[in-house]
Amino acid sequence: MSEFLSQEEIDALLGAGVAGSPPPADLTEEEKDALGEIGNISMGSAATALSQILNRKVLITTPNTRVTTPEALFASFQMPYVIIEVNFTEGLSGSNLLIIKTRDAAVIADLMMGGSGQVEQQELDELQKSAVAEAMNQMIGTAATSMSTIFNRSVKISPPQVTPVNFTLESFASPWPAGDPIAVVSFRMEIEGLVESEIMQVMPVEVAKEAVGMLLSSSAVSPSGESPEDEEQVNAAPGAHEEAPPYTAGAPAASGESNRPPQVYGATPRNLELILDVPLDIEVVLGTTVKPIKEILNLGPGSIVELEKMSDEPVEILVNGTLIAQGEVVVVNESFGVRITNILDPYERLNNLRSRV
Repeated sequence: MSEFLSQEEIDALLGAGVAGSPPPADLTEEEKDALGEIGNISMGSAATALSQILNRKVLITTPNTRVTTPEALFASFQMPYVIIEVNFTEGLSGSNLLIIKTRDAAVIADLMMGGSGQVEQQELDELQKSAVAEAMNQMIGTAATSMSTIFNRSVKISPPQVTPVNFTLESFASPWPAGDPIAVVSFRMEIEGLVESEIMQVMPVEVAKEAVGMLLSSSAVSPSGESPEDEEQVNAAPGAHEEAPPYTAGAPAASGESNRPPQVYGATPRNLELILDVPLDIEVVLGTTVKPIKEILNLGPGSIVELEKMSDEPVEILVNGTLIAQGEVVVVNESFGVRITNILDPYERLNNLRSRV
């Protein structure tokens, strides 16, 4: 028997690696950025859906992407988590997991059932599991709709399967083979006044690459049908990037000029094009107040609820829970409307939007 290893044996040893070591980085930095961008857009829509369900402001932001293995990921959990398994049925193949702490899931379930969200429990009963499943179904369904928009193709999912797991006492059967590389995209999740935590989206690296490929192919051609080369020629044209005149909301227009927001010259950045058709929720807030339950129960037809705002103060206009403008209530054809009187920092908001996509 030869004391030297064959090339096949050397290759096998190199491929096996060291037990328990993380897999090689199967996603480039560019792919990680693209995957984070997909997550930012889809999870932003999911946060809006959850905010409507809970009647609380919800933020899901700041994605961080890493590559690991199923066993390494689950071994790092030292507290109870809720694992939501979702299978793609159209548009993408395979499955992915959403993972949140059990305490965060209990807060969501309590709010959905009319509670205050002030919970500290480490287990979910069947009713709470059903509530969490419904919340996740709404969130992931909205996220799938956003992915359909940015991929320019239909993306559909199966109903989520919710599994609470106390990792200090039990294990979880991964849907993927041990040692296979998986992409973990971690997001910061905040539920107004109750939760400051994280939510993780986990998928096989091959599924992540498939999603990134769909993103890149969908952005290769602009909505007008122009290729990136055509857009570069447009951007290079004389005057394509001339600075627009300043605009102040509500200011009177000069003679012969229209009073309109500044025009953006040249082609719209492709990253922004990806989300132009994503629906946003616009809210107009007349004012707020805080009442104890006893007073709420005594309300009836004809009761008057006094708000903290004066009658002549402007109302607030929010998009996805973010204040963007102020205005005044008007009546148009027997319907209520709002006239915008002031837009808050338009250039800063645009830059913030570009930095998120």
